[in-house]
Amino acid sequence: MKITKDLNTLTKNEFITIFGSIFEKSEWIANETFKLKPFKNSKDLVDKMINIYDSCSVDKILKILNLHPKLAIEKKLSSFSSKEQTGAELDKCSNEELIEFNKLNFDYEKKFKFPFIIAVKRKNKDQILENFRIRIKNNYEEEFQEAKKQVTKIALFRLNEILEIY
Repeated sequence: MKITKDLNTLTKNEFITIFGSIFEKSEWIANETFKLKPFKNSKDLVDKMINIYDSCSVDKILKILNLHPKLAIEKKLSSFSSKEQTGAELDKCSNEELIEFNKLNFDYEKKFKFPFIIAVKRKNKDQILENFRIRIKNNYEEEFQEAKKQVTKIALFRLNEILEIY
């Protein structure tokens, strides 16, 4: 979706409709970003939105992490997540791959108390599984920081798709 209107002329409802899903099921970030108008340009909007996320408390970050779907097995996805997972062919997993995703998702969430998060855009299911197998061995702090970084990557991919800036 390409925005054809000046960012500063968007109504609050238009803004939330467009940017509300940048951070998975966390419209409040778009809402807070809207309050920071005017935006000098697209990059300014992106910087403000990412800064709101980066400034979150650990508890808020954990809530955001826990709003992300379990890869390859969760059926109820946001439109962005559905498109991203389909692009990575996670909808075409073999039975063996689904079994492994199921086990990894379960073990990972049991260990870290949030789902495995990876920016799947430009990756295939083999690369994602390989990342999963490696990252499940991390300690909590390493994985928390990595998950937080992956959420930022996902947000930047989504913002780029809307704003076509990178």
